[in-house]
Amino acid sequence: MYHLLHFFFKSVSCLPFRVLYIFSDLLFYPLYFVVRYRRKIVRKNLTESFPDKRLAEIKRIEKKFYHFFIDTVLESCKLLSISPEEMRRRMKFANVDKVNAMLREGRSVSVFLGHYGNWEWESSIGLWLAKEARKAQIYHKLNNKTMDRLMLHLRERFGNKCVDMKHTARFIANASKGGRPFIIGFIADQSPRKRDAKHFLDFLNHRVPVLTGTEKITKHYGCEAVFIKVKRIRRGYYECELSPLHDDPKSLPDFELTTLYYRRLEQEILQQPELYLWSHKRFRHAEPCVRTMNMQ
Repeated sequence: MYHLLHFFFKSVSCLPFRVLYIFSDLLFYPLYFVVRYRRKIVRKNLTESFPDKRLAEIKRIEKKFYHFFIDTVLESCKLLSISPEEMRRRMKFANVDKVNAMLREGRSVSVFLGHYGNWEWESSIGLWLAKEARKAQIYHKLNNKTMDRLMLHLRERFGNKCVDMKHTARFIANASKGGRPFIIGFIADQSPRKRDAKHFLDFLNHRVPVLTGTEKITKHYGCEAVFIKVKRIRRGYYECELSPLHDDPKSLPDFELTTLYYRRLEQEILQQPELYLWSHKRFRHAEPCVRTMNMQ
């Protein structure tokens, strides 16, 4: 089954980008109008997150999201065959020289990002980083073992090691022992259960429980805290800007670093809302929203 799935993904990945996007445009109609893939979830997330927008505007964002979602799935297939040179041309990282300076000085780095833009392509940051640093990204293991194996292959192709989130503490503890700096990426906008949450904050018109493990790790190991801001220039081209969340994370009170991350992520989403992953039950453990949308 793995080899069959790999063959299918590889076949898709070998298509030129212009052909890939033609397929994407064609797939939009059955996915949106016929299959109606998670339409209720997407509509609920959007209407609750943007209560001041009228229904026509919500629908416009919704359709743009589905177009982008299909693009992202097909673009992710390209990770199997795209060359490092073309990947660097299509996914650019600004201010990476400052991060490399931190690593060369022996300072480890925590990278905060969200389910925004093509986060699968962001694994190509390894092409831009100092060779002496250990590079890793935390991921949630998939239930389907075949798909999990394939996604690991895609995500590790450009030098980043994937670490199961259950083994995060062990990996970082081992990485910190050798004195060699590490840089590790956290998609930190996960939604824990209320009873497991230690902190709640306002995010996109919801009161949400949030994970604070990334903050705890960053402060405990004295890591620099860096946020990735993603901008989609056009189809197949992105720019990622790396910037500090705070100059001295250890000096912050509990949960302040997490709050700073969510504020930055929210600002990013408000600029291009269609690039966020609205098809997941992002707010299933959130408290009721402050306002409701005017559906007139």
